[in-house]
Amino acid sequence: MITKQHIVVSVTNDLVSDQRVHKVCTTLSEMGYNITLIGRKLPGSLAISRNYTTQRIRLLFNRGFLFYAEYNLRLFFKLLIHKKDILLSNDLDTLLPNFLVSRLLGKKLVYDSHELFTEIPELTGRPTVKKVWLAIEKFIFPKLKNVYTVNQSIASVYQKKYSVAVKVIRNIAPSLKNNTLDGSLSEKIKGTKKMLILQGTGINIDRGAEEAVQMMQYLKNTVLYIIGGGDVFDKLKGLVDTLNLKEKVFIKGKISYEELMEYTKIADLGLSLDKNTNLNYEYSLPNKVFDYIQAQTPLFVSNRKEIANLVSQNNIGFVVNNHDPKVLANHISEIFSTIELYKIWKQNLKNIVANYSWEKESEKLKNIFQNLE
Repeated sequence: MITKQHIVVSVTNDLVSDQRVHKVCTTLSEMGYNITLIGRKLPGSLAISRNYTTQRIRLLFNRGFLFYAEYNLRLFFKLLIHKKDILLSNDLDTLLPNFLVSRLLGKKLVYDSHELFTEIPELTGRPTVKKVWLAIEKFIFPKLKNVYTVNQSIASVYQKKYSVAVKVIRNIAPSLKNNTLDGSLSEKIKGTKKMLILQGTGINIDRGAEEAVQMMQYLKNTVLYIIGGGDVFDKLKGLVDTLNLKEKVFIKGKISYEELMEYTKIADLGLSLDKNTNLNYEYSLPNKVFDYIQAQTPLFVSNRKEIANLVSQNNIGFVVNNHDPKVLANHISEIFSTIELYKIWKQNLKNIVANYSWEKESEKLKNIFQNLE
């Protein structure tokens, strides 16, 4: 009898909205691995049900140094005693305990870097904290053998810095089983108005959300839905109140992926407005971009390297070079008045959607795990 290998996957989030990790775990489970995904339990965490095992750790601290210290320590001991053949670490904030356990017990380690962690805006202006994370990265990364990340720009940075081969698995969404618009939902959500959507669990500082809200002052017959979470959500709600935009801007918290995609399919434009304040945003290629593609919703994006190339090469939307709210509003007004161009984007999305599916991208993941070092 062949015994299935056990993979223990670890993250620092609460599992619910991390679509990249869920897709990876589902694919590995379908390959025949026994999967255990470990994250944390937050006070407002939604219930979770997956076709693989999940564990969520309740912590005394949920932010800052004490959170990372507590979580990494508890994760180390959990990984130490858990049955495993392979460890899959997601991002730098889980890498140290995974690396130590892999070395102590001689287990294979795989590292999935979702971003340039040491360049995230949360570390801007915090040189001491950044120095600690860089020290961890510099100590471990050159010793890694099985590494992949979200796009070629980030892979090239790591390869140049640490002389380690880094493969690419993009944040591509699964094919939608039903891409038919729900007429009743569309009528309820937007009626006869145009609809913009900005989605994601990392709607944080410098991601253009504030400007997206402000531009709604200058747009007629248009609504904006911001769905997900992030550290600027309270500020966005304050802006909506201050600018008297309650009838035009709707901010919703985290919802299930299936429900989120119903909103995305209805939207007329999908927004991604990251600023060039750090390398992490400059090279980002977030989940929402591929969600928009799967929903066949044309994109309206800022001129960040990876996203702009994707949109321009496929001619599936508009790339804007300015974050001024009036400029953004003017561009969107022009888009909605240029019907022929919008139709071209929609047709191009229909033509490429099969090429940007997780079913196709996951073949790269399978190859990595079939050839672990």
